[in-house]
Amino acid sequence: MTMRPGATPAPRSRPRAVRRPAPHTAAPAAFAALTTLALLGAAPAALAQASSATSASAVAAPTGTPGKPLRPCRVEGVPTEVLCGSLPRALDPARPDGVKIDIQYVVVPAMARNKFPDPVLLLAGGPGQSATALTASVLPRLSRLSYRRDLVFIDQRGTGRSAPLSCPDNASRSLDDLLQPGAKVKLLEQCRDSLKQLPYGDLRFFTTTIAMQDMDAVRAALGVERWNLIGASYGTRAALEYERQFPDRVRRSVIDGVAPPDMVLPVSFSQDGQRALDMTFSACAASPDCNARYPALKSEWQGLLKSMPRKVSFTHPLTGRPEEATLTREGLLNLVRPTLYAPHLVAALPAALHEASLGRFGALAGLAGQMGGGSRAMRIFEGMHFSVICAEDGPRIAGATDAPAADFGTVDRDLYARVCSGWPRGEVPAAFYDIPKAKTPVLVTSGGIDPATPQRHGQRVTEALGPQARHVVVNAAGHGVAMTLPCMRDVIYRFIDAPKDADALAVDTSCAKDVPRPPAFLPPTPATIAAAASAARESQR
Repeated sequence: MTMRPGATPAPRSRPRAVRRPAPHTAAPAAFAALTTLALLGAAPAALAQASSATSASAVAAPTGTPGKPLRPCRVEGVPTEVLCGSLPRALDPARPDGVKIDIQYVVVPAMARNKFPDPVLLLAGGPGQSATALTASVLPRLSRLSYRRDLVFIDQRGTGRSAPLSCPDNASRSLDDLLQPGAKVKLLEQCRDSLKQLPYGDLRFFTTTIAMQDMDAVRAALGVERWNLIGASYGTRAALEYERQFPDRVRRSVIDGVAPPDMVLPVSFSQDGQRALDMTFSACAASPDCNARYPALKSEWQGLLKSMPRKVSFTHPLTGRPEEATLTREGLLNLVRPTLYAPHLVAALPAALHEASLGRFGALAGLAGQMGGGSRAMRIFEGMHFSVICAEDGPRIAGATDAPAADFGTVDRDLYARVCSGWPRGEVPAAFYDIPKAKTPVLVTSGGIDPATPQRHGQRVTEALGPQARHVVVNAAGHGVAMTLPCMRDVIYRFIDAPKDADALAVDTSCAKDVPRPPAFLPPTPATIAAAASAARESQR
């Protein structure tokens, strides 16, 4: 699951086939971090666009496909034609003649004529992220795999154009209004009531279990015997559930930043976020340069927490007008947590926290916004998000054993408990929370400083999967390893491309062993500027 605090709500999508996503007005990400829930994202921000060519004739729709045939189409950000398809599915699997929804998907055909028969299926994060919106972002990262394998992107029900469950964009409202206590819950309750009026608005039927049955129906419609799964963050939970239900349809799996089915997400956020923040303070204290610049960093942070709530000045991202808003403890934590997801952003966190301790919050808000809040690929369909979490995690919040951390406390637990108390709850089979032994190779990857899905979760899942699973921990990595680090993309390719299972499990991952943690960013001072100028003059003599 890709958990990313500060994700912006997805734009309202139309449940119809179009070739380009409808335009939207996106709030800048710093604003998103201030005003939205601590949601899970999926892919890292700022992914490059695709550059590989595709052939629109490389994949043919199988005879007798129950959905619409694959057709040439255009996807935003992809320079060449790909193939699009849709498959009608019952909203309620127990009522096959009842309300239908269309599951939309994109196939990027392999470039080679003699392609392999096992495609790669990307399972998006969130929960609530559109997989097809990731097409342009993911293509460059899977370019070697796409040479001889089709890539498949399926909008999970409730996302993209598969019966979308999106909440209104409240970006134009005042910051102070959106930051009022209880504002988030009230807006979500309004969204919930609106979604229930949709033709497919029975929110009980958007669970991961049902969604994976949709995925397998698409597999059958494409005439695929087995395929390879790549899931990040929430996509790892989806991958584990798909493999539980359809073990014979999986050839290889890569699960990156594992969010296991029995992980109570709103509760685990607290400990895992705290650990990442504490590691940031420790890294600064261990660095002579950082410690010299910010010797009281941790006490400055504690002072910030104790000063909440307080009036803070921000510039509204849409109107450009300065506004004064009351920043709460929850709002401050939601500014800090997004930064913890990416090591290159964490490097600037000490400086931003120091500035905030002096009453200047612009740097902290700007850092939080770098996690892709303005990117369409990073947007969350909040209705689907809560339909999944409230069914699968909500009933387990009260009995969760993770103790609240000192700083993050029960902020997320309390919020989700309130929202889920009134959210329609789907049925989840007891077996959903079990992880059977894997029949085929699984590569599990974890980031050592991940604030959402660190290695404690990946290790437990690896042990449950048994000898067919291998766990790789990259100590200096954050949320996202497999497709974030260039050398790990090559590892994925060799893991999936290996003809034999034993060779796949023995893939060399040493390239990621010594990836360094980025050093703390130290803003220039008059003394450092003078020293640099002096050094430049000396070099020119």
